[in-house]
Amino acid sequence: MTDICYIEMEDRGVLGVAGGDAAEFLQGLVSNDIVPTGEGRAVYAALLTPQGKYLHDFMIVSEAGDFLLDCESARLMDLGQRLGAYRLRADVELLDATEDWRVMAVLGEGAAAQFGLSEAGPGALAPLEGGGLIYRDPRPQMPGLRALLPRDAGFAQMEAAGISAGSAADYERARIAAGVPDGSRDMTIGKATLMEFGFEALNGVDFDKGCYVGQELTARTKYRGLVRRRLQRVFVDGALPPPGTPVMADGKEAGEICSGLEDQALALLRLDRSAEAEAAGIPLTAGEATLRFSENNPA
Repeated sequence: MTDICYIEMEDRGVLGVAGGDAAEFLQGLVSNDIVPTGEGRAVYAALLTPQGKYLHDFMIVSEAGDFLLDCESARLMDLGQRLGAYRLRADVELLDATEDWRVMAVLGEGAAAQFGLSEAGPGALAPLEGGGLIYRDPRPQMPGLRALLPRDAGFAQMEAAGISAGSAADYERARIAAGVPDGSRDMTIGKATLMEFGFEALNGVDFDKGCYVGQELTARTKYRGLVRRRLQRVFVDGALPPPGTPVMADGKEAGEICSGLEDQALALLRLDRSAEAEAAGIPLTAGEATLRFSENNPA
């Protein structure tokens, strides 16, 4: 994609976290250090079970002293309830701010330069004229920008910048090509671990910030080398298998298909069996399709 386009993320909602204790509250719960949000940066993070299993992932930005969490709209209420269970006597207010904010992605060569962010690193943020904010996606692999725009402003800010509307498929192609998981579509709630889905590379976990919910298992998984499965992009020859389809290698289950589009998909693969199959020249299959790791070379 060369032309710059904006995509409304219709499956995203915005949870507001306000109050005098909001920063300390979030810092003690989520997987990443939120201090950079006070320094003009967006942060990617997750909320885990006490056993270190995935519950939610989201972007966090600071706006007017409060925090906005860009999260899955269908699961926003659940996220609010889970965070609220830890509130106790803290001065924290949780509110659904989706009616106030519209979540956007901006893709295409020159998108960062268009908003003065070409020299900035992942997560770098800039205010928008007319309200709202735009930032480089804090996940280094994911190209483009993300924005929170006042809902009552419509798409005027994008159109004024000469940016045309794109499609959800444009975003999906970019996400899958980058190997980036899409929340609970790819990560099984209550079962997935951050290290399986590359959260360290995605800047979604900080191993130096101190305690948060699920921190002990996440750190143990990293430092003891306990990761046995990993999310990987695969190319698909044949009909795209639906999510959950087992990936097979020489009659042995080697993983499962996650989200996909057209001839590419993400697959959660057992590292041992996928490596053995690749070394032996044995193709991976899913349903009637054959999978390969290279765009040009057969499996």
